[in-house]
Amino acid sequence: MFKKILFATTASPTCDNAAKVAFDLELKWEAKLYVFHVFGLPGRGYSSFVTDSRTGEDVRESEDYVAWVIEEMKNTYVKQLEDTPDIVLEATVGIPHTEILRKARKEKVDLIIMGAHTREEDVGVTRFRSVIGSTMQKVAQAARCPVIIISRPCTTCWRLFSNIVFGTDFSKASDSAFLFAFKLAKEVGAKLYLFHSIDIQFGDAGQTQPQQVIEQKVKEAREKIEKRYEVQMKGFDNYEIEIWEGVPYVEILKFAREKDGDLIVLAHHTKEIDPEKALLGSTVEQVVLRATQPVASVNRLDRVAEW
Repeated sequence: MFKKILFATTASPTCDNAAKVAFDLELKWEAKLYVFHVFGLPGRGYSSFVTDSRTGEDVRESEDYVAWVIEEMKNTYVKQLEDTPDIVLEATVGIPHTEILRKARKEKVDLIIMGAHTREEDVGVTRFRSVIGSTMQKVAQAARCPVIIISRPCTTCWRLFSNIVFGTDFSKASDSAFLFAFKLAKEVGAKLYLFHSIDIQFGDAGQTQPQQVIEQKVKEAREKIEKRYEVQMKGFDNYEIEIWEGVPYVEILKFAREKDGDLIVLAHHTKEIDPEKALLGSTVEQVVLRATQPVASVNRLDRVAEW
């Protein structure tokens, strides 16, 4: 299913959690793994100096410097490289999201793996929106393949995982996310949970809707899942449909914990707009920030449909 995987890293401890998932995936699928690091930003004009993204210092770009960066990457992942035969380590200068997307297109990768943060000071709620609005946001927005975002240490990761939680809001973008979740679950024999959360609050004062209205919405949501997704899973019976009530991101996280979910799959956005212009949805933001498992952001059908 995954023949080529791109792991975008800063080659620093902030990417260690993402690295574990990336190398586990490479072993599980015997895929070709590209460990890719954009180590600096171009200086002003045509300057030969770049700013090292790890140290913040200005250094002169040269073949020797690039070779040194790659050697440092080897030292960072020395243990993982012992067990993974098909690894390509590359480093380049440029704007991170631009180079990551360019590499993904060039190699036609099936999956991109990234950490939720790129610097130590980014970790935490106060910095999160500015971080998610930069490299990760732009990669998830324009990538033609699913993007796995890792925010915290992953316990089971991909060698042992058996439960996939797909959260839907019935948007067009959710159709792409469903296809990814379904094909992955079918391929590895995992259980697929089709989940939807109904927001029962309304008005400025946070009033809740009458029970009769809630029950009707639950019924309608289940019928939507059956008509929209269940019909596509002929011959696959390892799934459950769950409808909960509450704030979507809160309920998704609670449900994933209850079911021992190993992966949460969500649409990158919910509004019916051009994927190139869509910003990461607030639900995905909040889930990524708080989830203890990897979160897959799916924006397009391009690569998924080819599997």
